[in-house]
Amino acid sequence: MFTDNIGHLAHLHARDVSMALVSTGPLAEITPYRRRMGWTIPWHSAPDGDFNRDMGAGDGFALNVFLRDGREVYRTYATSGRGVERLGSVWTFLDLAPYGRREAWEDSPAGWPQSRPYDWWRLHDEYDS
Repeated sequence: MFTDNIGHLAHLHARDVSMALVSTGPLAEITPYRRRMGWTIPWHSAPDGDFNRDMGAGDGFALNVFLRDGREVYRTYATSGRGVERLGSVWTFLDLAPYGRREAWEDSPAGWPQSRPYDWWRLHDEYDS
């Protein structure tokens, strides 16, 4: 879902900014999804080691920003969980809608539709029309 919210990288590249995604899953499993979804963002796999833990992802997801100064690399920003969601337009738009995300954690009036967090997420070609 987050990947669907990323705009064309040319806008970042115009300001000398790069972006890449890293998953614990093997690229052989990720590549068919990338093709199916039309995602062209560079993607890497880090299945072993401490990368996800070191970057704050654990078993979930995180977003990290780095600055490279010659051979030195500095992490300048990090967020995870709902902090990452705030960067995606789908969640921002849903948070403005009358029923919000319709997830159980929201403070909604009795009778408003709600589901467990993340249960409704699908690949963009898997939703019913």
